[in-house]
Amino acid sequence: MEDSSCLENKARTILITGSSSGIGYQAALKLLDGGHRLILPCRNSSSSNQLLEKIESYLNHPPNCLDRVCTPVIDLADLNSIEQFVLELISKNESIDTLVLNAGLQYTGSTKPRWSKQGVELTFAVNHLAHQYLLERTLPLLYKSKFPRVVITSSEVHNPDTPGGRVGKKAGLAKLKGMFLGKGFSMIDGISEFDADKAYKDSKLCNILFGQEVDKRLQVDGIHMPVIAWAPGLVIPVGNGGFFRYSRKYNELGQRLFALLARDLLRVSETPQHAGELLTQLATSSEYSEPGFSYFSNRAVSPGKRTFANAEISKEASDSRLAKLLWQKSAEIIEISMKSN
Repeated sequence: MEDSSCLENKARTILITGSSSGIGYQAALKLLDGGHRLILPCRNSSSSNQLLEKIESYLNHPPNCLDRVCTPVIDLADLNSIEQFVLELISKNESIDTLVLNAGLQYTGSTKPRWSKQGVELTFAVNHLAHQYLLERTLPLLYKSKFPRVVITSSEVHNPDTPGGRVGKKAGLAKLKGMFLGKGFSMIDGISEFDADKAYKDSKLCNILFGQEVDKRLQVDGIHMPVIAWAPGLVIPVGNGGFFRYSRKYNELGQRLFALLARDLLRVSETPQHAGELLTQLATSSEYSEPGFSYFSNRAVSPGKRTFANAEISKEASDSRLAKLLWQKSAEIIEISMKSN
């Protein structure tokens, strides 16, 4: 077998969700610069064209550089769109070396839930359910790779004992009581009134449970690959874009004051550029090629200083029975949703 240390010197085919802005976009630029071939799904044709234009403009590479970029349309809020996307990949006999499940949605400040095409609360639908379905459907394409890898963007807010996790309502799934009610639940725990911030924290907890269950199921099938969950830190770009663009619609003044405090005064935030560099390394470096599940966190240790290293996950995130149940209930919702469309 080929030595995995050769990974950094070889071009990989990398599929990244959430690559039209923020961390995913910055990682895409760096990966393209490194000679890799990228599949960058976009929500619609307009964002697909805009992404290609941005890449061409910012990289200042020869035109054939775009030959290594594909920006197909996929709406993560619609399971049928994911299915159509995967069928197209299969028809083209694609293979994937690294699957980066990076897309994330947060609409903190909204007092009412939003819903996916299949009637699933939007945060859960995009941040977790879509990624479970996408991974399940693309596993055969990952199996074609000599060195397959899965990277999942989570967050420290999954853990109530971290600074971000302590702010507001804490992450907690209450044994998935909401999911037992059917796909129309607004909160996974089935107990809380809808809270968009908690819904986001809960989805990040789901990401880590999901990553561990993926690894367990792969090992049962005799497949050994890195399954990496990571927390990029509090990423607040300068300007109107980035991750908080949806939350800003509901509380623009509050979000801008928060950015001023965290990014400019306390200096505990991370830049999209550096977070993108970290994601690039997770997706390609031999340093992260050890098979099995792992979790890394980009933590602020003092104003303007961060450390990126292995980290502990929360107690609830360590519950293997909960991870298995989440997979099973998610699979049931996916099956019901696909049959009803």
